Amino acid sequence: MARAAPVPQANMGQPDARIDGRSKVTGQARYAADFPVPKPAYAFLVLSPIAKGRITQFDPAEARAVPGVLDILTYENSAYDIKELPFSGDGGWAGSTIRPLSSPKIWHDGQIIAMVVADTFEAAREAAYKLRVTCEAETPTATFDSPGTQTQLGTAVSKRHTEDPAVGDAQRGLASAAVKLDAEYYTPTQHHNPIELFATTCAWDNGKLTIYEPSQFVYGLRTGVAQQLGMDPQDVHVRSPFIGGAFGSKGSVTQRTAIVALAAKRLNRPVKLVVTRDQGFTTATYRAETRHRVRLGAERDGKLTALSHEGWEVTSRSDAYLVGGTRASVRMYASPNVASKVSIVRADRNTPGFMRSPPEVPYIYALETAMDELAVALNMDPIELRRVNDTMTEPIKGNPFTSRSLMQCFDAAARSFGWSARNPKPGSMRDGEWLIGWGCAMATYPSQMSPAAVRVTINRRSEVHVAVAAHDVGTGAYTVIAQMAATRLGLPLSNVRVDLGDSALPPGPVAGGSITTASVCSAVLKACDAIREKLGIADALSGEALERAFAQRGVGVIEQYTEWTPDGAKPGAMKDLFDGKTSIVGGPMQDRISFAFGAEFVELRIHDLTREIRVPRMVGAFAAGHIMNPRTARSQLMGGMIWGIGSALHEETELDKGRARYVNDNLADYLVPVNADIGDVEIILVPEEDTKVNPAGVKGLGELANVGTAAAISNAVFHATGKRIRKLPIRIEDLLEA
Repeated sequence: MARAAPVPQANMGQPDARIDGRSKVTGQARYAADFPVPKPAYAFLVLSPIAKGRITQFDPAEARAVPGVLDILTYENSAYDIKELPFSGDGGWAGSTIRPLSSPKIWHDGQIIAMVVADTFEAAREAAYKLRVTCEAETPTATFDSPGTQTQLGTAVSKRHTEDPAVGDAQRGLASAAVKLDAEYYTPTQHHNPIELFATTCAWDNGKLTIYEPSQFVYGLRTGVAQQLGMDPQDVHVRSPFIGGAFGSKGSVTQRTAIVALAAKRLNRPVKLVVTRDQGFTTATYRAETRHRVRLGAERDGKLTALSHEGWEVTSRSDAYLVGGTRASVRMYASPNVASKVSIVRADRNTPGFMRSPPEVPYIYALETAMDELAVALNMDPIELRRVNDTMTEPIKGNPFTSRSLMQCFDAAARSFGWSARNPKPGSMRDGEWLIGWGCAMATYPSQMSPAAVRVTINRRSEVHVAVAAHDVGTGAYTVIAQMAATRLGLPLSNVRVDLGDSALPPGPVAGGSITTASVCSAVLKACDAIREKLGIADALSGEALERAFAQRGVGVIEQYTEWTPDGAKPGAMKDLFDGKTSIVGGPMQDRISFAFGAEFVELRIHDLTREIRVPRMVGAFAAGHIMNPRTARSQLMGGMIWGIGSALHEETELDKGRARYVNDNLADYLVPVNADIGDVEIILVPEEDTKVNPAGVKGLGELANVGTAAAISNAVFHATGKRIRKLPIRIEDLLEA
């Protein structure tokens, strides 16, 4: 086994190579914009030049004069053609209640206000730039502390965030604590920048609509667009077999899809739209900026007496989007007294949305940085502080964790990292002109699941076909789903074919919340067991035994359709899935709590004079129940930690606060890590078995690893310099000022 394909340990599958790898590297895999359609027209978006106000006039004369222009859609000719769609904070249906091309009102900068369609892309682009738009601008509100913001309690406005978890008397616990911490933390706006741009192709045929679009939930997209256009969802077909990155940005119905469908209908020919990189910053979702106040109280031995976490999140005027990460942060450590509160701050911005590990990235960053600060105040090793407060029951309701291997992760990572050689005194470790900092933090993510339906077919030649409208966003879903079928049926992996990402298939869950493997593999497991029962074969399906079983039944093919619904799902959850609605359960539940855990260790170096920051090595140890494939698991975990470096040191969407406009809406100015920024990344898979989480025993890990990295880096910065930076990203200028 190679480092990229770790040797399987207990409760782990084989590190098989991706079954879709060859098609991707040879260009055979078709992404949304790759599908050929007959005689396509090409669309180009026109976005609002202001963040608040109204359109007073369109002057299309110059645009229409461009050769090849076919149509220009605005609110003046499309306002009644697209119906309103409810906002869904869970993914699936609309990512915003702003109805596209519905009125002259401008809600935010970069709002879609028109779409030009032409015979060629170049003509559409030229005409879009020549469409003259006159606007009446109002003074917008940009972000925290801007005049005109509106702050609302999350529980009062959000359907998802129904409670602020609390227990005991936090104020009393803080007052009586021997050691106290009270600190504020800040995280910035960050944008998804998947390599595959946002694209939509729509084609009509006898009143039926086909949509080619990168989607994390084709059933949700199908239902949402059908409602917008007043159609039966059965007359809409969505195809998205491969997705070139998404991270949450392709999970909801966006403003563009119905407009493209409408244009194709008006022209009676397919229309293809590829949104430009800069347009993606305002026409798709993003991670909202957050503020946090964390207060911790502890005895001299490190045991927490109180934990209080308040959060504030920026959202739009139109939609009360909120992630409310205190649901996780206040349940991670033993504390007899807990308080929490989350509020939204409305501004004139586009609506935020899910971005990989949505609640946990900002909220656990604040918690884990605070825990490090408390360890310093106690003169205590930060690992030992976590060990003292480790718990097998969560503090709010006292429910047991289905499994919790947090300290096993810390111990494994610490050994490999060499933590015992750390001098705890800040600024004490050096290598010439470089200050050395070591930091660590917990990673955690709720183990979540959703209903799923699958169709598994097997023939007498031992060929297996698995069909489900789930999605592979680049994480290896094709492979692990095939592995589950192959393992359960006792057949070689090469015998299994998997089809995903098509609304003509049985419905699968949204590709978010780290739920795909747990949900779909549980359904596949159930279907394969039903096939074995039908065949009357208990052992591996050898060719001879299979041939005999089929002959006895007088058939050549057996097809098994199976639905699986997780414990705790509400009644009607499977019907909701067919209707394009998500029903995710997990994390804190009625009688138990289930999370995956990890520990991340970082070494960074800061130049004593220039304050240049380098990250030569990281070690992460993770426990997530049954690991279907150590190779794809390692890849996801490594990618998450690398993203964590970006979150800590690079990524920030810069905002013109006077105009409420994004400044660095491109990959030249929006900073992300490159190869030179990444040193050695070691991934340790800690064996763990969880028989209570789901039939597959899978806890999910796609979003786990980028949760703890930013805090580990922040803590390492303090260890290197003795200066605590409480906002992200940490840049050279912050350290020069410090």
